[in-house]
Amino acid sequence: MSHDVTVTDHEIPIAVRDSGTDGRPVLLLHGLGGTLEAWTQLDLGGCRTVAMDLRGHGLSGDGPWEWERALDDVEAVVRSLGLGDPAVVGHSLGGMLAVQWALRHPDCPAVVDLDGLRSAESDVENYPGMDPAMRDQELANLKAAFDAQAMAMDRPLPPELRAMFPQRALVERDGQTYGRPAARLLEEVRYTPEFRDTIPLLRQVACPTLVVIPTHDPPGMPGGDLMEAFRRGIRRDLAGLPDHIQVRELEASHGMLAERPRELGDLIAGFLRAGG
Repeated sequence: MSHDVTVTDHEIPIAVRDSGTDGRPVLLLHGLGGTLEAWTQLDLGGCRTVAMDLRGHGLSGDGPWEWERALDDVEAVVRSLGLGDPAVVGHSLGGMLAVQWALRHPDCPAVVDLDGLRSAESDVENYPGMDPAMRDQELANLKAAFDAQAMAMDRPLPPELRAMFPQRALVERDGQTYGRPAARLLEEVRYTPEFRDTIPLLRQVACPTLVVIPTHDPPGMPGGDLMEAFRRGIRRDLAGLPDHIQVRELEASHGMLAERPRELGDLIAGFLRAGG
C-alpha cells in the first residue's frame, strides 16, 4: 500500500510517495510544473516505485533551482528511504535530472528519459529544414507564450483555473490561491544550458538507458512547422548513440504519461527486466 512521507533531514523538506512494495527500487522524477501525482497511472509491475515532488513543486520546500542542489534532493530521498542504487525514470525536466544522476552515479543500474532532451525553446540550429524567417517568428511567439505563463504564476489563480492544478500544487497566501512552481523557479530553469539541451550530457551516460520521444505536438503549444522541425533536430542528434542507449518513439505528445500510461509502463518494465 503506497504511503506519503516527507524527508526532513535535508536542506529543504522533500515530499515523497512510496509504493511500499519489496521489488526493485525505481525513483520517479516528474517534469517542470508537475508533481509526483504525474506517475499515478504508471504501473511498473513488482517494482518499488518512489515518486518525489521536485524542489519548488507540489508539497516539497522552496529553494533556488540549481541542478546540483536538485540532485542533492534526490540523494536525500535515496538515503532516507534506503533505496541503495535505484533505477531512475524521469519525464521532461525529470528526465534531464535522471541523465545528470547517471553522470553523478556511473554505476546507476538504469535510466529512463521520457522526452527530457531539450526545451522546445532551444537554439536556432535545433530546427533543421525550417525557413529561418518563419523559425525566428515562431520562436518569438513561443518565448512570448512562455513569458506569459511564467508571469501568471506570480498572480492569484482565478477559480476557473484552479482545477487545472493538482491540489498539492496550490498554496494559500493572504487569502489568495497561487499555483506552484513560482515564476522565479520557472525562469531559473528555463535558461540553463542543461534545460535548453541535455543531449550532449546524454552522450556521456555509461549505464543502460532508454530514451522515449513523442511523435505528436505538445498539447496547448504552437505546433505545425516549428514542432516538426524540432523533432527532426532531436532525431538528427540522437543518431549514432552508443548501443547501451536505446531510443524508442511513442505515438503520443509530450503529455505521454497521461495519454499512454499502459504502453509506457510495459515499455519501461520490459527495459528494466531485460537488464536495464
